[in-house]
Amino acid sequence: MNAMMRRVVVGTAAVSMALTMAACGKAGSDKKDGAASGNNKSIGLLLPENASSTRYESFDKPFIEAKVHELCSDCKIEYANAEASASKQKQQFDTLIAQGVKVIILDAFDAKATQTWVKEAADKGVKVVAYDRLASGPVSAYVSFDNEKVGELQGQGLVDALGAKAAESNVVMINGDDADPNAAQFKTGAHKVLDSKVKGIVYEQSGEWKPTVAGQKIGAAISSLGKDGFQGVYSANDGMAGAIITQLKSQGISVPVGGQDASLDAIQRLVSGDQAFTIYKAYKPLADAAGELAVNLLQGKDVKGVATSTVDSGADKGIPSVLLDPKVVTKANIKDTVIADKLYKVADICTADFAAACTAAGLQ
Repeated sequence: MNAMMRRVVVGTAAVSMALTMAACGKAGSDKKDGAASGNNKSIGLLLPENASSTRYESFDKPFIEAKVHELCSDCKIEYANAEASASKQKQQFDTLIAQGVKVIILDAFDAKATQTWVKEAADKGVKVVAYDRLASGPVSAYVSFDNEKVGELQGQGLVDALGAKAAESNVVMINGDDADPNAAQFKTGAHKVLDSKVKGIVYEQSGEWKPTVAGQKIGAAISSLGKDGFQGVYSANDGMAGAIITQLKSQGISVPVGGQDASLDAIQRLVSGDQAFTIYKAYKPLADAAGELAVNLLQGKDVKGVATSTVDSGADKGIPSVLLDPKVVTKANIKDTVIADKLYKVADICTADFAAACTAAGLQ
């Protein structure tokens, strides 16, 4: 090999070594700060669905992201929506763990199915904040509303809507998904009130949190009981309430129907008189608490300054928890609740189709 060739080979080798060292240094930096590291600043956020309720994409997600970034400006949110599939959410959960995420905010689509997921995560040092509904397994913290109280408010809201006729009224109940522990708590709370204040529950089924299913179930109730066989309908959420009301109106039936979630279309139905009430669970305090808990867990801080209550879940006792108070919304207090809290503007509610009803309700 002549001198010129040796200089070329040595030069090439030097450049190659320099590039290799630079690449190693860059990979090391990525590992330190990126998702593959056990010391990263990524927080997973898994929400359950986006069909029967618009709240998750419209409110929960942006509020949680804003709170996390307020407390940790360089933290990153790894977000996914299960789109009403427990198996899809399991894949999303596993992906977050594989990426090295150390804290996951989980609103479980099927809370009973999460037992093994959460246990496996805990074994790998991954902390789970159960959001909105209490996921099974050793979660590190839980944030939600007093769900039995929600059900009690729903039951009382329907009694109030029935007025003096409540004691002689038969009620149809369309509950949430049997796989959701929140649905069971809503149901329990509603029965506490309705069982002693109405004549009877004459038809009760799960609507599975699906408007189409709820519409089918109220159709079956009408077929079974007749158009005059019930005087009020309990619906576990607003998405199902909308479908129920559509079905009732198609049959010429006008009875009080209540829901939950204070969705925009439900507020508009309150204004128009089609829906009797909804339950407002202020999303921002819920999301803020979840974001703060997640950042504290990520940073190794004690969560008890945020989670001032505890709840039990099967074998897991004393889970640090934040439990917030819900409110009933009727046409009469829209201004004092969802508008006062800036959840919606009057312009959001009072579109052209609802202008006259809004004027009559004193909203504009």
